[in-house]
Amino acid sequence: MIAQRVCRLSLRTHVFSLNQQPSLSLSTFRWSLKTSKSIGFYGNWGISLRKGAKPVNPMSCRLHRLAPAAAFEDGGGGPNGSVNSSPDDGESSLDGGYQLPPPDIRCIVDSPPLPALSFSPKRDKMLFLKRRALPPLADLARPEEKLAGIRIDGNCNTRSRMSFHTGIGIHSLMDDGTLGPEKAVHGFPDGAKLNFVSWSRDGQHLSFTIRCDEGDNGDNGSSKLDVWVADVETGKARPLFQSPDIHLNAIFDNFVWVNDSTLLVCTIPRSRGATPKKPLVPPGPKIQSNEQKDVVQVRTYQDLLKDEYDEILLDYYATSQLMLASLDGTHKEIGPPAVYTSIDPSPDKKYLMISSIHRPYSYIVPCGRFPKKVDLWTADGKFVREMCDLPLAEDIPIAFNSVRRGMRSINWRPDKPSTLYWVETQDGGDAKVEVSPRDIIYTQSAEPQEEEKPEILHKLDLRYGGISWGDVSLALVYESWYKTRKTRTWVISPGNKEVSPRILFDRSSEDVYSDPGSPMLRRTSSGTYVIAKIKKKEEGTYILLNGSGATPEGNIPFLDLFEITTGAKERIWESDKEKYYETVVALMSDQPDGDLDLDQLKILTSKESKTENPQYYLECLPNKEVKITNFPHPYPQLSNLQKEMIRYQRKDGVQLTATLYLPPNYNPSKDGTLPCLIWSYPGEFKSKDAAGQVRGSPNEFAGIGPTSPLLWLARGFAILSGPTIPIIGEGDEEANDRYVEQLVASAEAAVNEVIRRGVAHPNKIAVGGHSYGAFMTANLLAHAPHLFSCGIARSGAYNRTLTPFGFQNEERTLWEATNIYVEMSPFIAANKIKKPILLIHGEEDNNPGTLTMQSDRFFNALKGHGALCRLVVLPFESHGYSARESIMHVLWETDRWLQKFCINAPDTVSDINTSKVDESQKVDDSEVEVVSATGGGESETAGLAHEVLNLLRRSFL
Repeated sequence: MIAQRVCRLSLRTHVFSLNQQPSLSLSTFRWSLKTSKSIGFYGNWGISLRKGAKPVNPMSCRLHRLAPAAAFEDGGGGPNGSVNSSPDDGESSLDGGYQLPPPDIRCIVDSPPLPALSFSPKRDKMLFLKRRALPPLADLARPEEKLAGIRIDGNCNTRSRMSFHTGIGIHSLMDDGTLGPEKAVHGFPDGAKLNFVSWSRDGQHLSFTIRCDEGDNGDNGSSKLDVWVADVETGKARPLFQSPDIHLNAIFDNFVWVNDSTLLVCTIPRSRGATPKKPLVPPGPKIQSNEQKDVVQVRTYQDLLKDEYDEILLDYYATSQLMLASLDGTHKEIGPPAVYTSIDPSPDKKYLMISSIHRPYSYIVPCGRFPKKVDLWTADGKFVREMCDLPLAEDIPIAFNSVRRGMRSINWRPDKPSTLYWVETQDGGDAKVEVSPRDIIYTQSAEPQEEEKPEILHKLDLRYGGISWGDVSLALVYESWYKTRKTRTWVISPGNKEVSPRILFDRSSEDVYSDPGSPMLRRTSSGTYVIAKIKKKEEGTYILLNGSGATPEGNIPFLDLFEITTGAKERIWESDKEKYYETVVALMSDQPDGDLDLDQLKILTSKESKTENPQYYLECLPNKEVKITNFPHPYPQLSNLQKEMIRYQRKDGVQLTATLYLPPNYNPSKDGTLPCLIWSYPGEFKSKDAAGQVRGSPNEFAGIGPTSPLLWLARGFAILSGPTIPIIGEGDEEANDRYVEQLVASAEAAVNEVIRRGVAHPNKIAVGGHSYGAFMTANLLAHAPHLFSCGIARSGAYNRTLTPFGFQNEERTLWEATNIYVEMSPFIAANKIKKPILLIHGEEDNNPGTLTMQSDRFFNALKGHGALCRLVVLPFESHGYSARESIMHVLWETDRWLQKFCINAPDTVSDINTSKVDESQKVDDSEVEVVSATGGGESETAGLAHEVLNLLRRSFL
């Protein structure tokens, strides 16, 4: 349930790719990245949005009637999909098809998307990847298979609902930092959709895939992905394979540059036959057994294998034949067909590390836990040795920091030609086992001498979190522990055992004020990325630390010159904190080898303000700056919106923050109060001090995504975005032990603040959220009905007994913390919800814990108690919503709800400081005693679980 965090990134209207490992906060988890394939800085690195769809079945759709052709006459439909334009009151067509929101919202959502960007490895070229607008619902309705936790478009033999580009423009980066004229990549079929764009290591060629819609490519209805290459100098593109029967298999990995002229491609085996047919008569019953009494606890994963036929389908779609293909047109098959999940060339291009999964498969965990084999081959496909063959991992404990047993995180060292490193747990993968060391990092050459054992690189008492490699004298190793929020950074000397490892940073991952930043990386001659070491007149080992710069006044990003031995810092760049929010995106003064000269440093920065959308600059330190991009404002009608980062206090003394947005030209003293929408997402903390720290910047541009609450600025609302809702569990206490109490206290503080400022009418405040924010919304309407006029809950979970083996950041099971699961479930408190609530959910939600049934059952519980409620289920949509028809309808539903139950709410001012519900709203329920707004105590919940489970069993389960 991390959709809200991901949503923050999706508000950006641009993507940068620099083919390098990202510079992340040292407080976050580190991971290795296959640098040659990354083309973006969010999601799965900007390559695709892998969501699901299923065959169109009108009988299974909740909304049976689509708009007639006449819907296009007013211009509201168009090529992106069919929708109805409804009257302002929206009441005359509530049972109709898809609806359109008001024009002032619709025009923002339909603004042309800005291009994604990608720099060449040598930083002398830049791509503009042109993106299409919101896809039509027909794209989501393409047939798909749901297998082992993934969704497969069998017609394309790729993941379902990928994000495509419509074209590529190439610009040269001139010596003065400006961009040369655009050169279009051309030669592919008209209307083709592009994806998986990747630079060759020398930057002379691009590789990418294209898909032609059925019937558009003369392929008798096939829309398989084909690999194409383009010459960067001419822009001319051509197919990599001349044979028309070689297609990409992109279920797992897809292709990678082995060297400057050769690609290794996962292809569909040419000997593969027709899609297996499901037998009319099953061979036998579906049986699962635990006769060995194994303890197997798993969260509520979705889209799992169900039977032997699903296993056959997974093998059919996921099996690849690896193919070496050269730019001169020659190609050859290497290795046997298998379910390859990862292909990774060594830095010296002599070896391939090949990962695959194999049977026995599982019906209770996704494919990431299936048996996994890792082999080493030579670059031309000859087997060298087996690294590991890990068994099925169904029994990984649900406690955070628990991991798979055996070798994991196997990668090539970027500072060596062909040396591997990996980590192995010493606690059996169980975070509850106390042992020292907990993890050991090993390293070994690709072809070790006979009897040569792996070398121990470093031992860790916390859980391994990654390595930033420099050279034989420098590497940074990260470890962390969720339970205590502790994170450490070690300095080691990989090539000198005489130098003892030492701790460089030891801090709390929650303490953003103490985050020192992350090392900047430079590109090597082999195309890998290592820590950039800086030359300076004074002796020492200097690196660059790129930090977010969290302060009580907001984030002020910085770049520090840091001396490893002494810890001395020198700030060589800092964001303008008065008006702008600037960040360092990447190091631009790369060189093949050696240290970088401090006097010749070039960095790429992003600059934005409250009213100016992000633009990119090339900066030659210390003071020369050249603007690279000039993107237009994506929604000029809101260019003068008002934004303020506000701070206030919860009644228990915890400092809270939020971002308050007001419509352009609004003046509270002249215009009076506004209806207000509060949109948030709770977070867990171990300390009050950390919970009260300021995150974000008051100068950041207000990015507005297609389902953003900021859209209602155009409708005259005040928006309180992201008010912090910290759920704190200090010491031995867990955060959720007092969830309801702290949730209500945070909401009361936020509501009091917007009323105190005179911007929000006390009786016209709505609350909303997505995923865990929807869970929050339902709980607030149940336990703090005096605060809000109505609520909007999207894609949430409401009954925690349906997620019995943990949820969100709760590690305890239902049987270990029964009262917690019951008290936190708004489903149990459905009889207390008297304010109007709008529930929205994707019919194909594949997020663990938020299956669509959650909204179905919650709606039935609300309706059974006479609550004013509405349930909207979106056909073909997953946890997030993608199709234009769906998004427009969600906005229409939300706007109608806010107009009816927020704007038109009674003007009588209620006492917001009282936590009592009107006597007329009380419901006598003899079967369930619901926890009070303060969270209650043990006496209120003793024996409750037994009664609740019986009630659930009788009524809903």
